[in-house]
Amino acid sequence: MYASSYSGTVFGIDGMVVTVETDIANGLPQFDLVGLGGSAVKEARDRVRAALRNAGFDYPMQRITVNLAPADQRKEGSGFDLAIAFGILLASKQIPPRSERVLILGELALDGSLRPVTGVLPILLEAKAAGFSHVILPAQNAAEARLVDLLVLPASSVKEAVLYWTNGLVPHNEEELSAVNLPRSQKQSNTADFADVYGQHFVKRGLEIAAAGFHNVLLVGPPGSGKTLLATCLPGIMPQMTTEESYEVTKIYSIAGHLTRAGGLIEERPFRSPHHTITATALIGGGPQIPRPGECSLSHGGILFLDEMPEFSRHVLEVLRQPIEAGIVTIGRAKQVFTFPARFLLIGSCNPCPCGFFATRDQQACSCTPQQIHKYRSKLSGPLLDRIDLHLEVPRVPVNLLHKRIAEESSEIIRGRVEQARNIQWQRYRYRTSCPFNSVMNGDELRRYARLDKEGQEMLQLAFETLGLSARAYDRIVKVARTIADLEGADTIAAEHVAEAIRYRALDRALTF
Repeated sequence: MYASSYSGTVFGIDGMVVTVETDIANGLPQFDLVGLGGSAVKEARDRVRAALRNAGFDYPMQRITVNLAPADQRKEGSGFDLAIAFGILLASKQIPPRSERVLILGELALDGSLRPVTGVLPILLEAKAAGFSHVILPAQNAAEARLVDLLVLPASSVKEAVLYWTNGLVPHNEEELSAVNLPRSQKQSNTADFADVYGQHFVKRGLEIAAAGFHNVLLVGPPGSGKTLLATCLPGIMPQMTTEESYEVTKIYSIAGHLTRAGGLIEERPFRSPHHTITATALIGGGPQIPRPGECSLSHGGILFLDEMPEFSRHVLEVLRQPIEAGIVTIGRAKQVFTFPARFLLIGSCNPCPCGFFATRDQQACSCTPQQIHKYRSKLSGPLLDRIDLHLEVPRVPVNLLHKRIAEESSEIIRGRVEQARNIQWQRYRYRTSCPFNSVMNGDELRRYARLDKEGQEMLQLAFETLGLSARAYDRIVKVARTIADLEGADTIAAEHVAEAIRYRALDRALTF
């Protein structure tokens, strides 16, 4: 007897609907699962058998063949368990067929209960586009599933899932029905506030520009100067994400399994801070068969903070060059190429030398040899620094400011200015589908929106010749100047905007790496 059910899996950042075909024939008891399933998929045989028996259903003692179509696409994960169980129940005529297109997701425990799965949002978005109207899935995934316009039927066990099927695919009570398709936002923990950062007005101004134009930043200063605190304050002034950005970020976190059980749509920009021992694969993404997003993609639309950048492996830092420039991560495999979004704001911090006191205004003398300083600085290559728009020197805070502890300008006030500049860019780049920020201007947009007057050109030419800037650094200074003009509400870029942008290239001057 033949039957089919529908499930889904994740392929890159997108979902894929999978047809679970089940055939039960006479012969010696045997279970064959075909269709390029990974190890977790192949182990579904034992989970399904035990779950059906412990839930009170009959497990056919015949030859069972299950095919996951399309058979030429590799599939990973344990989310096919419930669909396979339904296929067996349909083929053995223990439950009747239905005319509705129903997607079935869920991992089975041996006692018949359901466990949550990852990647629900992209799978259901693909299912909605394919014409599905219902979804049966674990109750822990219900909040995420309700972000998609489908009738969500949350179940805690295979018996409850079958009850939905036999009772006409309707919720058990009115409370479940009224909760369908009501998105819930995931709020992150409260971030630090710039009101608690004393002094550092030059650095705060640079971070405000970075947030307004989505410019990468490197903070350079001695230990204890507040580099980490300043970086953790940055999310508080970032502009609000659009609905499209929220869905894209939520898809990535769903695939990575980082969504909370009670939360739905992510509305706050991510802030990721990996340890310096991270590998290149964990940073960029990857995996043996079907790659998974790494920290770069988990930072998409938000901030990737690398504290003490020279402590990271040189190879790990160099793999950042492509996503910084292109805003995507491309991972190749033998038969497929996977692309993950990775448009993030990079915030790095470092000391001027291993001990941290070279060329600083502190009374403490630097104890590093020239060889140690050169080795430390060489961790950050010229091509990588060229891709960082703002180089900010962070001095130590004077002790008198710490004694007074007078509240500074709050993040809420700064965010208001950032939002105004962001709205200007939104109107300017309204033809873009994503990332309407100055930092990603192409050559044509630079000619249209970032033309300099004669005085500004002369000033930038002098800086170009004096500092030995590359063409990429030249363009990045112009982009920063465009953002400074937007913060002031100016239509044209003036010489003072260019002068301020040049000030934020500290590493092109005395502290060249």
